[in-house]
Amino acid sequence: MTVRHGREFLSIPGPTNVPDRVLSAMHRPAIDIYAGEMVDTTLSCLADLKPVFRTSGETYIYAANGHGAWEASLTNCLSRGEKVLVLECGVFAVVWGEMASFIGLEPEIMPSRPRRAVDPAALEERLRADTDGEIKAVMTVQIDTASGVVNDIPALRRAIDNAGHDALLLVDTIASLGCMTFEMDKWGVDVTVAGSQKGLMAPPGLSFVAANDKARERHKSADLVTRYWDWTLREGPEHYMKHCGTAPEHMLFGLRESLDMIAEEGLDNAIRRHTLLADATRVAVGGWAEGGAMEFNITEATERSNSVTTVRMEPEPAAAILDFCREQCGVVVGIAIGENLGGKGFRIAHMGHTNAPMVMGTLGAIETALIALDLPHGSGGLQSATACLGAALKV
Repeated sequence: MTVRHGREFLSIPGPTNVPDRVLSAMHRPAIDIYAGEMVDTTLSCLADLKPVFRTSGETYIYAANGHGAWEASLTNCLSRGEKVLVLECGVFAVVWGEMASFIGLEPEIMPSRPRRAVDPAALEERLRADTDGEIKAVMTVQIDTASGVVNDIPALRRAIDNAGHDALLLVDTIASLGCMTFEMDKWGVDVTVAGSQKGLMAPPGLSFVAANDKARERHKSADLVTRYWDWTLREGPEHYMKHCGTAPEHMLFGLRESLDMIAEEGLDNAIRRHTLLADATRVAVGGWAEGGAMEFNITEATERSNSVTTVRMEPEPAAAILDFCREQCGVVVGIAIGENLGGKGFRIAHMGHTNAPMVMGTLGAIETALIALDLPHGSGGLQSATACLGAALKV
């Protein structure tokens, strides 16, 4: 006997739930890739990504996951043998740095503080020491989906400026775009990377890069440029080259619908929704943690992200909770990943196409698991979450 029958809840930090509207928009025949609606769809998506990035720079769409956009960002504005500074804060910035090494760049990893965001003071100190300007780019993530940390991008920009350094600032917003405030131009970000499958509510398979004038000027002399990722070809008048070949038509139909949904809700409203749902989640986890069996992975409350909450606990009870939620309740909660965290906890996603019943249902399933499995936990986590959300929404 289980209570899992019904629509399964996907509560992992990517891919996230795809709205029915997006799926319906994709459920249609293929069309001509050279003229008419397909051209208009591409151009409108490129244009409407700009206000989501909050930039007047150029945007590019790739038929690739986020790793593809990582490679595009590096090959378009850097040259073989150049040094890049990778700001460790979990898993994904370091993996991006490994890609840099693979394509011929020289990555330097700036170690993170344990279970904390990147330290702007440490960045400034390192860049001040780079008196010869060997570091050509600083690479970081706004949110690391493994650790659940959020970095202060404006503070990192100030650190670069205070050091008087000319390095490009490259930021991965795959887990934050559409979920948390991001101001590419205002914050002085030179290149931004994003993906379709999280806050943008589309299926996995598209990734995006936005670049400002400084990055595009560096592009003119970059010797790592390859034909598929090349910004220059994609900026040309020929629609076929916007995608370096056949347009990923149905993915673009879905993206077009998701961008319309973001515009209808309002980006600021979407960000506020994510904040409220994240607050409720953190209240629940904080209550459960009073039992001593679990804790937040990120130790500083102000450094916990609004798209995913990472919970740290011993592997055996963590696995039992994940299994119970899936098999007994029909709720798929994210596994803990990363060299220092793999299996030691779980991740609760609250990003993208999600609302109060979905998040509360996930929290309720986890609390049910804690009770059914007789795991030590503070009581009333779900009740505290509903009180938190109710107070925030009080008329």
